[in-house]
Parts: sequence; C-alpha cells; structure tokens
Amino acid sequence: MQEADQTDFYENGAVEKLSPEKHLSPEQQDLKNAIKAFCLGHLYDAHAVFIIEGDAGTGKSIVINSIFNEIQSLSRGDDKNSLFWKTDNMLVVNHPEMMKLYKNISESYPALKKKDFERPTTFINRMHKSGKKADIIFVDEAHLLLTKSDKYNRFQQNNHLKELIKLARITVLVFDEKQVLKFKSCWSKALLESLVQGLPCQIYHLKTQFRVQAEQDVLDWIDGFCRKKILPMPHKQTFDFRFFDDAQDLYEAIRQENARHGLSRMVATYDYPYTLNGEDHFIHEGRFTLRWDRSLPDEKLPWAERPDTIDEVGSVYTVQGFDLNYVGLILGPSVLYDQETDGIRIETSRYEDGAAFAGRDRIQDPDGTKERIMLNAINVLMTRAVHGLFIYASDRALRARLMRMQKSRDAAPD
Repeated sequence: MQEADQTDFYENGAVEKLSPEKHLSPEQQDLKNAIKAFCLGHLYDAHAVFIIEGDAGTGKSIVINSIFNEIQSLSRGDDKNSLFWKTDNMLVVNHPEMMKLYKNISESYPALKKKDFERPTTFINRMHKSGKKADIIFVDEAHLLLTKSDKYNRFQQNNHLKELIKLARITVLVFDEKQVLKFKSCWSKALLESLVQGLPCQIYHLKTQFRVQAEQDVLDWIDGFCRKKILPMPHKQTFDFRFFDDAQDLYEAIRQENARHGLSRMVATYDYPYTLNGEDHFIHEGRFTLRWDRSLPDEKLPWAERPDTIDEVGSVYTVQGFDLNYVGLILGPSVLYDQETDGIRIETSRYEDGAAFAGRDRIQDPDGTKERIMLNAINVLMTRAVHGLFIYASDRALRARLMRMQKSRDAAPD
C-alpha cells in the first residue's frame, strides 16, 4: 500500500499526480538517484541503457518525469560546470493520451518545453533526417513500442527501441511485460535482453504499490484472476472491492463516487464492437447502455481528465498509464467461467480488438499470445483504481460465481 503522504484522492487529476515536484517515496528517490548517477557515468559512452521495471501502479512514470525535469533544468540552467549543461534530451512515449498529459505538464515548468516530448516514430524519423544523436532519451511505457515495421504509422525499421538506442548515448526506459497489448508491440524480457546485450545496462525494479490503496489480498486476487484463477474473496477493508449482478447498478454506483470524489469512470474489456468511423458505438448489458469513448485526438485533456467522460466507457487504450479514484469494470463476453478449474477461461474469438491481433507474422504461438494480450488488458483495467474497484461479468456463470463468493463474505461475522 501507498505511504500516508501519497494517499490523497486525485482530485486535481493526473497532471498533479505526475508533477515533477511530486513527493517521492524513499524507494522512488533511490531510483531517481540511481538514474542520475548512471547518466553521469555513461554520458560519454556510445550507448547505455537503464531499465525501470515494476508492476502497474508502482510509480514508474512519476520517477521518470521527475528526473527528466531535473536534467532538463541542469541542461538549460546557468551552471556551466554541470555535466548535463546543454545536453540534448527527449522524452518519448507511444501513447497519445500520455503524450497529452506530458505536454500539459510542461506548461507549468520552465525547464520543460512541449518540443521535449515526442512519439517514438516522429522522433526516429526526425533524427534520421537530421543526422543528429541525442544525449539522453527517456522512454515511458516502452512495452508499447513497436517490435515490427508499421507503414501505416510511417515506421520503416524493425524495432522502435533498437532505433532509439542507436540515436542516443543513454536510453532510460520504463518496461512492464504485463502491459503488452498488441502483436505489433509483442515484447518479452528475452527480446529486451537481446537488444541491450553487450551494452552497459542497469535494471531497477520498483516493488511498492502506490496506486491501488488495497491490502495484499486484493492485489493477490487481481494477480490471480489475470492468471485465470479465482482466489477467495478479499476481506472488507477501506479499499472498496465489490462485484455487481447488474451493470446499471454498477454504473450508478460509479456516478455516485464520481459526484463525491471525481475521477471515477466506467471501463470494459474490448469485447464490444467499436470502429473509428466517426459514429458512436454502444455497450449493451441488460438494462445498461452506454457509448464507448469517443475518439477526440484534438482534445487537449486526456480522456480520464474530462468531466464528460462519466457518460462513456473507456477502453484499455484510453486509461493505460492513468489513475482513477473508482473504476467500474465490465468483463465482456470473452471472459468466461471455467467450472472444471473453478477459474476463468478466455475466448479469444470474442475479442473485438482486431488491431491488437494484426500482423501475426513472426509471432510464435499466436493463439497463446492472444490470450496473454487479453489477460494483460484485464490486468491494466483492474489496476487503475486508487480507492475502489467494482466488477460486473457479462458471462452469467462467472457472474453467479463471483456473487456467491461476495455473499458468503458479507454474511460472515466481522
């Protein structure tokens, strides 16, 4: 669980949470110091790589933004004796919603400029054209980098990270294998290790959970579910962990929490049709009907920050990397109860995210990889909530199993 000085509700949104001035825990400060020391020690090397690992919610992005702001302050400051003075540094992230967030943050800090933040393909193509090389590249959400060419997005090479390492003396990256969501970004630790082999490399693994303000039994339950297990119902605690028998009841509960605390939203697995054709698409579950999130690429605020999105259902792509106070999660028709194992099974044919499975060439065990991607998506959705997670299962058998478990807990004496 998070330390007391970081348990506030996120009433001011993700910009406040990712502020470079955000108080860091001792573990996070130790990581920041390690990154700075690594950069100082390898600033004149040809290439070096620092890898930040850790589960969702361990504060990886907070640290990377804090150290990036400090180094940019030294680069643009008056201290000519600093080794970072006039260094050329960038932060890249292959996530449009996170890019909005970083650029919004830059408006409040004099050492940061909007041009300091780019999508990886844009950065790679610009640097190849100029023939220049950066000193330090910070890569947030490196598990979203492409692992194959993508002509549609004008990426001609074979691997984003491989190109980024070539274009910088030092690459500092955030990596979580459990957040891989697409065939074209099909990362593994083995692939990452192959790219840094022979280079100076340091790995730091963050362990403390800073987002999900729950006791260990809730964290274990989420982890078990994403491994297709149904663990015993967590005990009652401050973190509000509940199952719902009706999706509309769940939505009304989320609206109540949003009215009280803000930043409470509905999300769902990608099991309902959605097409980028300018029209609204809806999720229907019993008496519940609500539209998927609208694509608004020119909107300055990220989806999770916009007040109107209480009337939408977010996808894994909308909320990855963000915190919400309360999350209402709909597990769609691809997530089924398995009576033989008393766990869950994943029906990959019911997943509506065709783009996730595009480009299966060079994918070993594509069926197994599909399941891993879908379970990763569930993990991302289940680990967005700071103070409460409400779950509704579309599959009747799974819903009944979860409700029985909850009723048994509620009936037990305190």
